[in-house]
Amino acid sequence: MSSLSFNFAPDFRPLAARMRPRTIAEYIGQAHLLGEGQPLRQALEAGRAHSMMLWGPPGTGKTTLAELIAHYSNAHVERISAVTSGVKDIRAAIEQAQAVAQSRGQRTLLFVDEVHRFNKSQQDAFLPFIEDGTVIFIGATTENPSFEINNALLSRARVYLIKRLSQDEIVHIITQALTDPERGLGQRQLVMPTDVLNKLAQLCDGDARKALNLLELMSDMVADGGSFTSEMLVQVAGHQVAGFDKNGDQFYDLISAVHKSIRGSAPDAALYWFCRILEGGGDPLYVARRLLAIASEDVGNADPNAMTVALNAWDCFHRVGPAEGERAIAQAIVYLASAPKSNAVYTAFKAARALARETGQEAVPYHLRNAPTKLMAEMGFGAEYRYAHDEPNAYASGENYFPEPLQASQFYFPTERGFEKRIKDKLEQLAQLDQASGRKRYE
Repeated sequence: MSSLSFNFAPDFRPLAARMRPRTIAEYIGQAHLLGEGQPLRQALEAGRAHSMMLWGPPGTGKTTLAELIAHYSNAHVERISAVTSGVKDIRAAIEQAQAVAQSRGQRTLLFVDEVHRFNKSQQDAFLPFIEDGTVIFIGATTENPSFEINNALLSRARVYLIKRLSQDEIVHIITQALTDPERGLGQRQLVMPTDVLNKLAQLCDGDARKALNLLELMSDMVADGGSFTSEMLVQVAGHQVAGFDKNGDQFYDLISAVHKSIRGSAPDAALYWFCRILEGGGDPLYVARRLLAIASEDVGNADPNAMTVALNAWDCFHRVGPAEGERAIAQAIVYLASAPKSNAVYTAFKAARALARETGQEAVPYHLRNAPTKLMAEMGFGAEYRYAHDEPNAYASGENYFPEPLQASQFYFPTERGFEKRIKDKLEQLAQLDQASGRKRYE
């Protein structure tokens, strides 16, 4: 009678789980934390671990880093997720940690995923056990810990920023999975054309888990030794590939639609096109940068506050992260679309620039020049200059601030809309003072 024997057991885990780095050397990204000579890397290699908060976008290696910390610290690992767990689960994890400490003399690393989803009392439940060393606490969050984590817990855990992976790093991860014969797809000899590889990496927007999940789905569609195609990527990624290309015409069409909707005072349409960009995996900060241009080009002095609103949205994104930051950008979009419009400054600047290009040889009039030396004063520099603050209404009526041949130039024609109406009224009053002085500024 014969029996069958197997030399290995098949690994049915998803590709992303199989390719999880086992050592710091295999870990891709976060060089600011794990690069050669960085304090965190040195601590891990020395087997020293401390409680910490890992803050960063999905798929950037927070869970993997926690696993590596446990490995290098020779610690027992307990994992809970704030999405599915409550105080009962926290208590069970702590009891297990205490049992391990008593039976093995081993510390426990308690990894809490999505820790920001726990309420204040649930977060407080960890405090005494972090204090007495029962656990090394590692929390992972996609939200800003400053707003979502209790100060008491934050004071006991160092916060590390986990950055979104670069496109080159995602390419490296995909290539590693394609060529690794043990844990990846290397035995299948699959071919990934460069354009498909780059499009896949671009689509994933720094999310390694998403990249590997899509790669695995695509691998089910191709025979061993076969080649991936863009059509396969469209099939597994759906609308994100079909309707969006970060570097292609579709991207610039969507940006153009946002801009023109704001210019046309259509806040609902502007929001729609912005959301199309987000759903396609686009960079919200690119939109934020465009809003600054719109605030100057299309709103201008009709509402000078528009520039501040746009800047604040950009700043908010950097301070609180994508979830709230995207909403701040949406707020700025609605504000700019609803604001009064004027391109008078934009038009004036272009006209002034063109004239400056043509007349760069014109000298600065003597009365507008400084005279820091006696010789320059004797040459007439600064002579007859009228200090505006010493004039009635702080205005030197009839004074010329152009080169003589250009003194009749005018570029800025304010509109009747919004705050610019007040600017127009003020300039008209000053023009009347010029006329009364016997000399018009614009002739």
